[in-house]
Amino acid sequence: MKKKTIIIASLILVLAVCAFLFLRPSKKEIIWTTQVIEPATVELSITATGYVQPVDQVEIGTQVSGEIEHIYVDYNSKVTKGQLIAELDKSTLNERLTQTLANEKSSQAALTLAEQTYNRTKELYDAKAATLKEFEQATSQLVQAQSAYENAKTNVREARVNLSYAEIYSPIDGIVLDRQVEEGQTVAASFSTPTMFIIAKDLKNMQVEADIDEADIGQVALGQRVIFTVDAYPTLSFEGTVGQIRLQPTVTNNVVTYTVIINAQNPDEKLFPGMTASVTIITQSETAPVVPLEAMNFQPTHEIFKSLDRPEFPKPEKGSFPPRPENMPAPGEMPNFPSEFGEMPPMPMGSMPDMKGQMVWVKNGNSIQPRPVETSLSDGVNSIILRGLHEGDTVVLSATTEVKKAKKRPGSNPFLPGPPPRK
Repeated sequence: MKKKTIIIASLILVLAVCAFLFLRPSKKEIIWTTQVIEPATVELSITATGYVQPVDQVEIGTQVSGEIEHIYVDYNSKVTKGQLIAELDKSTLNERLTQTLANEKSSQAALTLAEQTYNRTKELYDAKAATLKEFEQATSQLVQAQSAYENAKTNVREARVNLSYAEIYSPIDGIVLDRQVEEGQTVAASFSTPTMFIIAKDLKNMQVEADIDEADIGQVALGQRVIFTVDAYPTLSFEGTVGQIRLQPTVTNNVVTYTVIINAQNPDEKLFPGMTASVTIITQSETAPVVPLEAMNFQPTHEIFKSLDRPEFPKPEKGSFPPRPENMPAPGEMPNFPSEFGEMPPMPMGSMPDMKGQMVWVKNGNSIQPRPVETSLSDGVNSIILRGLHEGDTVVLSATTEVKKAKKRPGSNPFLPGPPPRK
């Protein structure tokens, strides 16, 4: 009987131990995501689309009509100022010059005859051998001859200028971007000057003409830094500065935009005229300690407080903390948690203030501390810290809990002594 009682008691003890091992509450482990407060650059920007253009670009044409006899340059040809780049047929212009020279000689002879007639008539009139009408007629013929001679000389100069226009020279040093004519082609300059060549002065200095929406133009100022990319080099970024804001608006489908000129260096000549540029204008930039916006959106849960050491509540500095809600415990005090949670009870959600956007949680060891902060410039990811945090503080971004499972050895028996520790 005594032996049976011992066996029953042993079985009850084994069952009790097993129930304790399997039914005891599992310890939960907190997985933290944190970030250390450190300086960073926060930038605000606006985006737009533009086109790359040379700073200086000249369209070259001809002021006289005629057939193109010679072309001395081609696409991408480098030219210097005063270089002959094309020549028109001069036969018609030479004939015109010959005709004006003949008219000039004829007018000069007529002027000489008119002067002689005037002198004779004046002598006769002074001797009262000619009438006043004859003297006035001689004077009129002299004036007309002088005018005809001056016109003839003007026509000669004009013919010579037109002849010089048959030779087309480059007005600047640069590179030929476009050639719109061919040898043997006839150009007519009757109503407007036809464009023959387009020459860019220097492709090492480029500009981007960006169209900025009227809602963003107020943020743009001269000298602001600009970053832009082009499709030809998707992995490269180019930099420039705002050089000009044109006040003349452009209206397209009731959308008002303003043209902003961005100066950009092109030392490697990778940027070509006409490329489409995706422009980002940095309107504000500041480097200071920053706090992630994710930290201001974090709020501890019941499970976090249940698995955590007792949270700390700092004593607020005068004027630096928001008013304490009614249910918030006083500085240095702990709230009256339900007794069933023991020494590490969860914080009732109703007793925590609404800290979203105003407060962060600073991690110190295995405890977290609420910290009100004041921020300024924000780029949607980080905000500049004005008050409440310092460099080196660790803020909580997120936290999750998971059950911490004890490691089991295969074939282990809780009633058998374990192996001696290894030295």
